[in-house]
Parts: sequence; structure tokens; C-alpha cells
Amino acid sequence: MARDLFRRGVKFVAILSAVALVGGALATQPAGPAHAQGPASVADLAEGLADAVVNISTAQTVQGRRSVPMPQVPEGSPFQDFFEEFFNRQNRDDDRPRRVQSLGSGFVIDGEQGIIITNNHVIEGADEITANFNDGTKLRAEIIGTDEKTDIAVLKVEPETPLKSVSFGDSDRIRVGDWVMAIGNPFGLGGTVTVGIVSARNRDINSGPYDNFIQTDASINRGNSGGPLFNMDGNVVGINTAIISPSGGSIGIGFAIPAKTATRVIAQLREFGETRRGWLGVRIQEVTDEIAESLGMAEAMGALVAGVSEDGPAAAADIQPGDVILEFDGRPVEAMRELPRMVAETAIGKSVAVVVLRRGERVTVGVTLGRLEEIAAQAEAATPSDEDEPQVAEPSEILGMMLVELDDALREEFNIDADVTGVLVKEVMAGSSAEEKRVQAGDVIKEVAQEPVDTPDDVQQEVAKLKDDGRRSALLLLSNQTGELRFVPVRIED
Repeated sequence: MARDLFRRGVKFVAILSAVALVGGALATQPAGPAHAQGPASVADLAEGLADAVVNISTAQTVQGRRSVPMPQVPEGSPFQDFFEEFFNRQNRDDDRPRRVQSLGSGFVIDGEQGIIITNNHVIEGADEITANFNDGTKLRAEIIGTDEKTDIAVLKVEPETPLKSVSFGDSDRIRVGDWVMAIGNPFGLGGTVTVGIVSARNRDINSGPYDNFIQTDASINRGNSGGPLFNMDGNVVGINTAIISPSGGSIGIGFAIPAKTATRVIAQLREFGETRRGWLGVRIQEVTDEIAESLGMAEAMGALVAGVSEDGPAAAADIQPGDVILEFDGRPVEAMRELPRMVAETAIGKSVAVVVLRRGERVTVGVTLGRLEEIAAQAEAATPSDEDEPQVAEPSEILGMMLVELDDALREEFNIDADVTGVLVKEVMAGSSAEEKRVQAGDVIKEVAQEPVDTPDDVQQEVAKLKDDGRRSALLLLSNQTGELRFVPVRIED
């Protein structure tokens, strides 16, 4: 009995020893892989950056509005005079100019010069701009330059001593899932820190031609606009600028301007007080799957040239409507929206190689970029010509459209400019593919499958060729009444 107890005791001690050994081994292992762990704390990081983040307060004078309508009272009512006097006095008070204040955020990038970055919409229309610092200091700020297209503003203050500043990081290196930190002035509460991850990159929210936002779930609310989005190294990788929210508060969908975009704009605003972007001189549209199929492309990519500005860089380089721009300055154009940003970021006067797809062949052309802001002076209305008009022909039904040659009477009926040539769409059949693609009476077909057409017979012949080639749709180049062009793929019916 004693031996049994002794043997059992030895076994029990051995088991305990084994458990202790295993437990010790487990204790030395991390609870999970290192990449699964979030930051333990950002207190030191936030403390070191807070002094470089400022609150931006603005004030402006706005004209009041007559906003109190007088209620309808029966004619001859004893209250009529009372109501008229009361509401007229109320509306006179509403008409008086009044001061409106708003709050936003910003951050210092040059402590010696007192340069502060914020959003353009934070200071737009402001009569007074004040930068409120973490230590309670308030400094009057002046505008160095603004850019509406990217929503960036550069401000300057005059500090007595150098300010705490932060630096931009490489926004191209951040990845979805990386931790980021936002510091700003939400709801006027003062310096507030929020942490989250990068939810997505290259977001297009249709706010401007150069949309390329970083999406984050770090809480961004009203008043955070213009504030910095930091990586875990303490560098600014974005400027918080927009949120999607039905209530005005954060629901985890916020957007920041990438540092790569911001630094180029800021450098120009500091040097020139304005932006100076490259200009190619084309009007483009998206290459859809149908358009790609009609052009014989293996996949939908690039930017389809719908129009070329007269005397612009593209025209000088012989880029033509119907070309699909596949590469710009050595970079592939994966989607239409990428091209404007590529062109804008390229130096004015630089000669670049542009690869286009033209009638099934890759063609490389050299283009010397102009300056975007110069196009306003060149955008003059086309002068009508006195060329003879084609002979009148009977309408022909092709691709669900009634087509006819243009004459003076039809130009007047549909208000078509004299310099617009092609085949007139006189009517669109209900339920047709043309109707689905929003082709409408008054449109003019200039090309079919990138071949010029002047008569309905020309259109019919080109469509027949496409059928013989096994194409399922015909790519039409349409002009509206004023000459603005667009490409539309119309299904070829069996």
C-alpha cells in the first residue's frame, strides 16, 4: 500500500514537472504571430507630434437672408397690420451682415518659416484665419496659396520662436492594414488623437479630377479637415479631408490626400502661389468592356480619346480621336482616371512618350506638355463655316436609329452647328441598344469603328464589315449639336 502510494506520488510529481516544463515553454511563446499584434500604445508618438498640429479657426462676414415668410391672413383681418410690421422688422434684422465662424485642423511643416498646411475648404472665403497651438498660443495666419482641385491650402504665421514641425512620409509605401493615427480638432474639442488602419488606397470619391485618396477607419469627424494622418514612424502620409457619413460623424469611412500628391502641390504653392500642372489637350472617356471588345482589345484599360483640343500638345503630336492611350511617360494607364493625374504631375514643357492603340496597332508619339491653366485663353467657340451641305437623303434604319444626311433645314431643326459633319440621328427606336446607350435625336455620327462616315450608306457598310469580322458591337463616334464628341458602343442586333 505504501509502495503504491509512493509510486503514485512519484508519478504525480513527474506529471507536475512535465506540466511546469510545458507551461514554461508556452509562456515563452508569443500569444500570436507578431504581425497580428496592434500597437501597444501610441502615447509617446502622439505626445511628440501634438505640438505641430494646430486648430484653424476662421471668421467671415456673410449677408443675411430673408428667411421668415409672413403667414397668409384673411384680407381685412385686424391682425394683418400687426403681422406685416412684425415680420418686416424680423426680415430687416435677418438682412444684416453677420459673422460666421468655423473650425478645422492643420499642421506645421516648416517651423522656421511658420508654414502651415490645411484644407482649402477650411479657409475658403475667410476674412480672418487664426492658428491655435497646443500651448495656447494664437497666431494670425495669411494665405500663401490654395488649390481647389486637390483641396489644399498653404498658410503662413509669424512665430517669435521656431515652431514644432513634422515631415511628410512616403505615402506610396503604406499598405492596406497599416496602422495610422489622426490628430485634429473634431467638433471643436481641441487636439484629439484617433488610431485606425488604412482601409484602402487609390479611392475615387468624385470630388475632383485628381482623386487618389487613402481610406482609413481612424475616426475623422467635422473639424478634423486639414489635419495630418501619421504613420507609426511619426511622418505625415496624408491630409484628412473628407468623410462619408449620413450623420456627419465618423462611421469608419474617412479619406486623406496622399502625401505624394500633397507635396507636389505644396511646393508649387510655396514657390509660385499657384499650381502649374501639365496639359495634354485631350478629352477622354472610360474604356468599357464593350468599347474594348469593339476595338479588338483583350482587356478594358487605358483612356479613350474622345476629342483633341485644337492647337494643343496632343494635336501637335498627331494624337487622334479614337486613340486609346495605353502608356504615358513610361507608365501604364490602367484606367481612364489615372491619366489626368499623371499629366498634371508632369513638368510643363517636358517631352514624354505616349503609347496609343490606333486601329489595332500600338503607336508611340512624342508630346511636349503645355500648361493646364493656359487653356482658358485658347477655348474659343468654333466659327461656323459656309461649306456646302450634303444632298438630302431618305432616312435609313440602322442599329435601331433612323439616320439621314444633314441639310440646312435639319441643322436649323436640331440646332446643329455648321462645322459639325457626319450622319444625323433623326430618331432612336424604343428598346434599342442605341436608346440604352443614351443616343438621342440630334446626335451626329462622325465615325463607325474609327472610320469616317458621311452618309447612312457609309454607316451600313461599316456595320456590315463588323458583322463579317464577328464583332458584337459597333463603336460610334458621336457629336452633339455644338461639336462635343463621345464614343458609344452600340450592340449589333442579329
